[in-house]
Amino acid sequence: MSNRAFALVAFATALAIVAASQLVHNEYFFSAAYTVLQFVILATAWNILGGYTGYVNFGSAAFFAVGAYSTVFLHKAFQPPLIVMILTGTLVAGLLGLGLGYLTLRLRGVFFAIASLAMAVVLFTFVVNWDYVGGARGAYILQPREVPFGFPHYIHLLYAAMVLMAAFALVVARAIETSTLGRGLAAIRDDELAAECSGVPTLRLKILSAAVSGALMGMAGTTFPYFLSYIEPSSAFGLSYAVNSIAMPLIGGMLSWPGPLIGAVLLGTIQQLVQVTVSSAWNLLIVGVLLVAFVTLAPNGIMGWVDAWRRRKR
Repeated sequence: MSNRAFALVAFATALAIVAASQLVHNEYFFSAAYTVLQFVILATAWNILGGYTGYVNFGSAAFFAVGAYSTVFLHKAFQPPLIVMILTGTLVAGLLGLGLGYLTLRLRGVFFAIASLAMAVVLFTFVVNWDYVGGARGAYILQPREVPFGFPHYIHLLYAAMVLMAAFALVVARAIETSTLGRGLAAIRDDELAAECSGVPTLRLKILSAAVSGALMGMAGTTFPYFLSYIEPSSAFGLSYAVNSIAMPLIGGMLSWPGPLIGAVLLGTIQQLVQVTVSSAWNLLIVGVLLVAFVTLAPNGIMGWVDAWRRRKR
């Protein structure tokens, strides 16, 4: 299937899902589905740099928070439509990814991972001391009273936006994977020195990968302030976003676009069920146990199992 056909199928499916979900009257469904879809975007975005390129990014929460606080700033300053906030937050996070790539992607391995973590700490300190967006005390972002497009509640609109953004992230990931860019990133992941010797513009591709990955992570956070109606640095820069964005591609499989989707849906659904039945305090423990199990028993994730089964069948 061509990328254009895949994009049409993805967005048509997304619209069908949004339409069908309006038959659901349980409000918790939309809240839980919103969170799972948020993880789908984060996992897919992380995998562009971490899976396709082989550069582990520990700063996922920072890009997510940049998208969220871009919305806070615009809400306080101009109160534009939601689509403007989404586009602006995506652009700002993409520029941050571009800057991170330009400054740090000459580093390799653990040094880049440490640099990405340091960036998250610096941004957290900056936001804590920025009074206009609430600083350490946080900020209230009230949902508009009028819900556009005929949705009964604002959470339905946020859910629909997240479905479409998740479809967009998957389309971008598949387009990169099947393109010349994707083959160049795979060459960098397998052997960066050999790729440079073969004429692959490694630095340029890594910077582009970091920018796209950061933009999609920021996009996942743009609607977060409206979802909670209150945002503080500790929630936006939460450890769960950094951990889940890494664990989900590892569990699903990092070498192809369906892997992060499978890992995010599986792990995100488990976390939502545990949060309702037991306690949300168990979520990180579950992530850790599953991560250790998959790294030990299936290093290539669920998609690795599927590929191995296909090879045996052939």
